[in-house]
Amino acid sequence: MTLEQLTHWVGTRPTLADALGIELTALTDEYLEGRMPVDGRTHQPMGLLHGGASVALAETLGSVGAATKIDPTRQACVGLEINANHLKGVRDGHVIGRATPLHVGRSTQVWEIRITHEETGALVCISRITMAVIDLPPAKPQA
Repeated sequence: MTLEQLTHWVGTRPTLADALGIELTALTDEYLEGRMPVDGRTHQPMGLLHGGASVALAETLGSVGAATKIDPTRQACVGLEINANHLKGVRDGHVIGRATPLHVGRSTQVWEIRITHEETGALVCISRITMAVIDLPPAKPQA
């Protein structure tokens, strides 16, 4: 899939990514990158980037990245586990997430997502997600 196809796939219906303002910005053979604003949608009560918003960005990028490594007509990827270490607080601007595959197997994938502050380059969060690769049920023949 191209970046344009992924952006259309992610953004064609109301989702958490849409509500948080997540946009996909780069796709290569080595990584998928996305951007998220740090504003009222993503703040916790003290005015800092909410850890859950960082995890939502990480899961979005890891899940979409995983989908680029399968045949979506026969398989799907679903999250098994995600973890995150929040390293630095951010109050404004944007954060950039870069998802890189660590393992792409037949039945599982593991992705690392590094989230940095766009303006300073500071590492904000590091996350890892494990995805299960599942087979889709066969399509039913048309009558």
